[in-house]
Amino acid sequence: MLKKLWLLLVMALLAVMLIACGESEEGNTDGSTENEAEASETENESSASEEESNKAIDELSISFVPSREPDEITTATEPLKELLKEEMANLGYDIGNVEISVGTSYEAVGEALSAGTTDIGFIPGGTYVLYDDGAEVLLTSTRAGLTNDSDNAKDWNDNKPTEASDEQVTYYRALMIAGPSEKGQELAEKVNSGEELTFEDIDSASWAVMSTSSPAGYIYPALWLKDNFDKTITDLSNKVKVDSYGSAFARLAQKDIDVMVTYADARRDNADTWQSDFNREGTIWDETNVIGVTSGIYNDTISVSKNSEIMDEDLKTAIQQAFLNIAETEEGKEVISIYNHEGYQKASDADYDKEREAQEMVQSLN
Repeated sequence: MLKKLWLLLVMALLAVMLIACGESEEGNTDGSTENEAEASETENESSASEEESNKAIDELSISFVPSREPDEITTATEPLKELLKEEMANLGYDIGNVEISVGTSYEAVGEALSAGTTDIGFIPGGTYVLYDDGAEVLLTSTRAGLTNDSDNAKDWNDNKPTEASDEQVTYYRALMIAGPSEKGQELAEKVNSGEELTFEDIDSASWAVMSTSSPAGYIYPALWLKDNFDKTITDLSNKVKVDSYGSAFARLAQKDIDVMVTYADARRDNADTWQSDFNREGTIWDETNVIGVTSGIYNDTISVSKNSEIMDEDLKTAIQQAFLNIAETEEGKEVISIYNHEGYQKASDADYDKEREAQEMVQSLN
């Protein structure tokens, strides 16, 4: 009897041990499955990382309008290539090459944006509204205001030289500047003595103007003539179209023209060349005077092509943010200073509605 009980007890213990071993094996199986799941998850994360890698773009092209000497713009903007590549890489795009060019005219850059042969354009508001069927504005520039901001020409002459102020502004004015020629000095003397210019005074001078889409070089001076004399640039008897403000200052210094139109105050950017390159004995501040001032002009744009093969909403957003970031760096500020830009803010098409009104008026006058 005792042997039977002992046998039953041994068999029970063996059963308990077998059950325990079975549970242990099941636990090992679960652990193995868990490790496999973790390995699978790691593989999935690696695969997802590869899918989220930067998008490659072979080339991103940028065109600048010739508001300064083309060689000067090309040299000053060379660092932009690497700056833009770096920012775009941080924003999800690997750019193979950044191609920079300077258009032969304002219209040439607008047409390139419309045609999709350039991706990004640094263009004035006037050029933008003429080509907004093929261009989309992303940013508008900000710049330091000036110590002169009066709409009275004499105030600019009484407070020379014009300096930068600490205030950031989103507009600028156009100036009609008389040079050292006999006629230029005659007009300046009349303005500075407090006399009103007549259209006969204006028309007796020779003028240098820019292309018809240039806000400071054509559009707003045309509006100034309309407001003050009920005339426009097309009514001037002696005018010549120049390809850049630098060319206009050279002609003014050589007395080939009496009056030029330009942004306020372009004399700050040409003070050195006035004497060094143009061989004038007096300073630009001594030998030139403002004879007319326009109303405010909304600042330049960074616009993109609607017809570029690579342009989509994600790329637009990245380009917009890249230039905002670049403008916050010292090297970036130096690059964009070629256009007197000091920063950027996000823009919308509606910001340029006033510019459209100006364009419509100019077109109706021509």
